[in-house]
Amino acid sequence: MIRGWFRIALWKRVLAALVLGIAAGVLLGEQAQSIKWIGDLFIRAIKMLVVPLIFFSLVSGITAVGDVGRLGKVGGRALGLFMLTAFIAVSLGMGLAALVQPGAGLTITLPTGSAVPPPPDQSLVAMIIGLVPENPIMAMAQGAILPVIIFAVLFGVAILASGEEGAPLARAMNAGSTVMQNMTIYVMELTPFGVFALIAWVAGTFGFDALIPLSKLVALNYVGCAIILGIVYPLILRLIARLPIIDFYRGVVDAQAVAFSTASSNAALPVTLRCVERNLGVSNSIASFTVALGATINMNGTAMYLGVIALFGAQAYGIELNWFSYVLIALTSTLGAIGAAGVPGSGLVMMSLVLSSIGVPLETIAFVAGINHLLDMARTMTNVTGDATVAVAVGRMAGEIDVEEYISADDV
Repeated sequence: MIRGWFRIALWKRVLAALVLGIAAGVLLGEQAQSIKWIGDLFIRAIKMLVVPLIFFSLVSGITAVGDVGRLGKVGGRALGLFMLTAFIAVSLGMGLAALVQPGAGLTITLPTGSAVPPPPDQSLVAMIIGLVPENPIMAMAQGAILPVIIFAVLFGVAILASGEEGAPLARAMNAGSTVMQNMTIYVMELTPFGVFALIAWVAGTFGFDALIPLSKLVALNYVGCAIILGIVYPLILRLIARLPIIDFYRGVVDAQAVAFSTASSNAALPVTLRCVERNLGVSNSIASFTVALGATINMNGTAMYLGVIALFGAQAYGIELNWFSYVLIALTSTLGAIGAAGVPGSGLVMMSLVLSSIGVPLETIAFVAGINHLLDMARTMTNVTGDATVAVAVGRMAGEIDVEEYISADDV
């Protein structure tokens, strides 16, 4: 029986849990509150992963560059484009959510004993100073993610600068990243139980009206991904790489198909690398570095959706956001997407990072966990396409791309 359970794809189990949770909520009514603790346990497990997952993923991604000189040249260009596209993506997500307001009209009361948190109030200077942790261990213990990210970046660069002496630590960081990705997969196995309990609580307490916004979230997710795929990436290809757009999408379609079907950047990595090298003519050194790094830290579709979810949660819980709240959403979504593991469901982990930064209750995760795989498919395809886009742009800037092979991608 247990083997049969694990033979079923996780997203199918989660979808079944969503349906059963709605039914249980309708039958139990407000008594569904009695099983909410199962969902709370699931949320705590997600929160447990955030700090170590981000730390190891970022350090591992930086050390994968090989040396500081390469990080400054090829890596600097790649990282710059990754950061730029992620920031554009999260800004797009916030813009779509502000325009459509998927959480508007959905009145959700805060958990018992909680109060509506005030908007974050901090000066720009104080925010900049706060990015540097006085004690990185304390920052990790307190869940202060932005200071942890700054420390992780500096730590990764220092390992690279240490050369051979830092190599054992680089291998340890890579091993830690692999361990945390596996741990994320284990925690994701709890998703059906967490979704069942949380959705039952939502349906029993707030009724079907609380479930209607799911359709808006799905629509916004796909519209946002379509804009990134149809406008943002083509602009990079035309303005930076100065190459035809149609040939690019012909060359990368295989990687897009694998990414969409598996919802995993890591699973699509070998196919993406092959498409970038063979179909798009990028040199092996540029392709292997950029695509591998992108699979670790380039999550534009995820960044876009995190912006949508942050505003959705604030709208649903009636939490007022000020300018600093939007800055925090942009920063945490951009950097959180960079720290997301390339495995299905990792977006839920990063979601807790963004929501907690602006005081939105993590129960918001319950609304999207049940349909997360459907959303993950489009986001992962967007992420993988972004990896290939940056690889082509960096290859073009470095003069390490065969333009004739790129243009003949449709003949491959």
